[in-house]
Amino acid sequence: MPKREEYITWDEYFMGIALLSANRSKDPSTQVGACIVNRKNKIMSVGYNGLPSGCDDDNFPWERSGDEIDTKYPYVCHAELNAILNSGARDLEDCKIYVALFPCNECAKAIIQSGISEVIYISDKYADSVSVKASKRMFDSAGVAYKRLSGTHETLKIDFREENI
Repeated sequence: MPKREEYITWDEYFMGIALLSANRSKDPSTQVGACIVNRKNKIMSVGYNGLPSGCDDDNFPWERSGDEIDTKYPYVCHAELNAILNSGARDLEDCKIYVALFPCNECAKAIIQSGISEVIYISDKYADSVSVKASKRMFDSAGVAYKRLSGTHETLKIDFREENI
């Protein structure tokens, strides 16, 4: 019997982990996950956008507009930074980070400082923002590669029902 041919690529697998992690986010408007992987295709860390540990999700705002102090923006930790912080001080030199949304400038700084050498993303919908333009400028200067995910599968299905295993 020949091996199965429709398996997912490493990039699809790790992006799938990032997307699954995003489902832990309590943010009602934007859920982002990140997965950091070393050169041997071992997962070093994962993260998703949310409040810092110890901050009750029910006691902070999730609004996108209004008085800045009453929006989510001063409080939410982005998926990329959470994944870096969740790594337990592991060496992330030459790792890749998989994230659905192209990183903002603040996350780009953390990615560069941690030694991550490549960013794989799905969407660059904020490409015209100052934040993403700054990210790309810093990545280019620091030699951090970035590429849009290219794979053969458009969707993956996760089924928790026992009868389908």
